[in-house]
Amino acid sequence: MAAELIAKAIRVKPNLTLGLPTGNTPIGMYEDLVRAYREKNLDWSGVRTFNLDEYAGLGPEDPHSYRMYMQRHLFDHVNVSPRNIHFPVEGNAYEKEIREAGGIDLLIVGIGTNGHIAFNEPGASFTSRSREVILTAETIANAQQHFGSNTMPTRAVTMGIATLLDSRHIVLLASGASKADIIRRALNGPVTEAVPATVLQTHPNVIAILDEAAAAGSKF
Repeated sequence: MAAELIAKAIRVKPNLTLGLPTGNTPIGMYEDLVRAYREKNLDWSGVRTFNLDEYAGLGPEDPHSYRMYMQRHLFDHVNVSPRNIHFPVEGNAYEKEIREAGGIDLLIVGIGTNGHIAFNEPGASFTSRSREVILTAETIANAQQHFGSNTMPTRAVTMGIATLLDSRHIVLLASGASKADIIRRALNGPVTEAVPATVLQTHPNVIAILDEAAAAGSKF
């Protein structure tokens, strides 16, 4: 469903500005988008992408970087122009790139088990802009599996919460029973910086796409 929403948006606006996530949940979405490119001629040549975050200190060729994740799952398989691909490296510069692109039309975001969106950890200000952040111990522990015996970065550069909220449309993705409690709190609980994802309740154009396990216990 998320892939269909993106494909429709690209066909309506070929120079779409698109905010993209990483992680396990969106892999199926990327597979469907690659399939749409190959089988349905979905044209990425004018699309401009802005990823939500990147680990600090990892070069774009590092196999653990989010840049390489995106190359493996999407960019190497569609006709997106390299000059239209953007990753946060330094906060102020990233904000400028987003502004110069006219803002983000459609942003896809996941959610951490502690309620983080992008790498805005609990306690992040709702007025925050793109910046370098310190990752929580929980986030580091959850991501360590992807680094194996390699040292996991403790810092990242992320879009700020205010930056995310500036997007014209937002799609929240979550899957699995491990996300059920935080989805319930994010969608039904009080809006609080202690659970950053609750701020999505204040945005006028949000779609949540959940599997049954992640949606268990939530009210709609």
